[in-house]
Amino acid sequence: MTGKTGKFPSPPAAGKSSVLEELSPSQGLEILKRLANEDANISKRANVLAREYLSEIEPDVIADEVFLSLNGIEVEDVWQNSGRTRYGYIDPYELASDMFEEALEPYLEEMRKCHKLSLYREAKLHCMGILEGIYRFEVEATSEFQDWVTDVPKNNFEQVLEEWRKINRDPSLPDEMDMFVKSNFERWER
Repeated sequence: MTGKTGKFPSPPAAGKSSVLEELSPSQGLEILKRLANEDANISKRANVLAREYLSEIEPDVIADEVFLSLNGIEVEDVWQNSGRTRYGYIDPYELASDMFEEALEPYLEEMRKCHKLSLYREAKLHCMGILEGIYRFEVEATSEFQDWVTDVPKNNFEQVLEEWRKINRDPSLPDEMDMFVKSNFERWER
């Protein structure tokens, strides 16, 4: 796929977009997988770049995102989707708890992904960010939703920490996590 000069074609002119820019994420991933399967050097380089990308974790950014996700849950959704239905009764407190857990799930998945790839320090950083975000919700939340989940933040905080402890395979990290919890979460320190 070379141009007249034997080199790769030059980037599109201003105002025109590249085919790559128009691909969906799943299409781009499929192309990357095909390239990696065809060329061992591309595969190695893609894996190095992926690990570097996954290693760029800032717990404070994760904490902000978790807090915003939790604080952004609309209490109206609890009201509209709970109570009597034609199929029975949906408890509003139970629904609120489920909504809280759903909001955390994408962040937990990232922590689990790091563990699966043996990126234990990165999994720890994800966990720290999640814990901080939950704690900030407990302390700083401004939404009415918080009134429907009074015990849920602390319970989820403990569950997230426990899950991380179960999946962690680096024996040096629990001490770091214990110090982090003790120094940052005085209301919930065990």
